Amino acid sequence: MRTHTDSTTFWENHYSGLDARLGTKPNAVLEDVLATLAPTPGTALDLGCGHGGDALWLAAHGWDVTAVDVSRTALDRVAEGARDRGVADRVHPARHDLAETFPTGRFDLVSAAYFHTPLDIPRTRVLRRAAESVADSGLLVIVEHASVAPWSWQTGEDVRFPTPEQVLASLELEDDGWHVERCHAPQRVATGPQGQTATVTDNILALRRTP
Repeated sequence: MRTHTDSTTFWENHYSGLDARLGTKPNAVLEDVLATLAPTPGTALDLGCGHGGDALWLAAHGWDVTAVDVSRTALDRVAEGARDRGVADRVHPARHDLAETFPTGRFDLVSAAYFHTPLDIPRTRVLRRAAESVADSGLLVIVEHASVAPWSWQTGEDVRFPTPEQVLASLELEDDGWHVERCHAPQRVATGPQGQTATVTDNILALRRTP
């Protein structure tokens, strides 16, 4: 099992060596899901926010966002991006190694978009904790890779992805406490960091907590 220091060091090195302009655009899948299922803004928790593409987009659309990452460099860039866009009052960077600590409170939206890592972390436990943080009538959105893009760090590996149904089952949610809005694995054309394109598959879960 990797340690807290391993996770911090890995992601600090990653973001310190990454162009600050990368990852500042919102996730197209999240945009599509929220347009239908959460058109009215509220409070949001963005897990593994990176350079803040989703957090900044949410804030620009009226959401009050707690943006979480383990990398201080990434969070500093999120804060700078929020100031540049005039939404600093609605973006709250918060440093957590989610294998160790988790933000307090409950949120109208909890998003775990491409919450993947090459490190060994208790990912299912983190996602269960994310579900616990959803407010009544709120939405949990989990978007995952379900295929390997040519630019992925997993390229060349024999990767077996779970189905969205398997991910849903792993959360161990009470059947009468949640409504499944989406649970599917659609394909789309994605654009890589160098502008290359490829057809990829995503697992998409959108789950609403019933009051």
